[in-house]
Amino acid sequence: MDKVQHFEIAVDDISRAKKFYESLFGWKTTETPMPDGGVYVGIQTGPVDEQSKPSESGYIGGGMFKRDAHLPMSGVAIAITVENLDATLEKVKAADGTILMGKTEIMGMGLYAYMKDTEGNVVGLWQNLK
Repeated sequence: MDKVQHFEIAVDDISRAKKFYESLFGWKTTETPMPDGGVYVGIQTGPVDEQSKPSESGYIGGGMFKRDAHLPMSGVAIAITVENLDATLEKVKAADGTILMGKTEIMGMGLYAYMKDTEGNVVGLWQNLK
């Protein structure tokens, strides 16, 4: 069974959004520069280990990034970890879903894609690189 891995929030103003979520929920954020010059903000919604992974069960972490016309996601989405991204993308098409962004390697950590389900919802798909 594939599991929800994290959530993502697309924002217009990263500083404003960080302040909002940190003050509202007490979340911790960490900025990571991206190869394209942008910034990805990791969101920790609970305690994490030395690799920034949840150290307790019962919650997931997330991230936020500046909205970009080149990305298909403009609101809030979940990302699901899959064993084989290529096979999952084929299953998306067979189930009448739409591939919005094909397989993209993210900084040697994993492979990522965005799909749209039959109801118009955008969902991220993540495959860990080992």
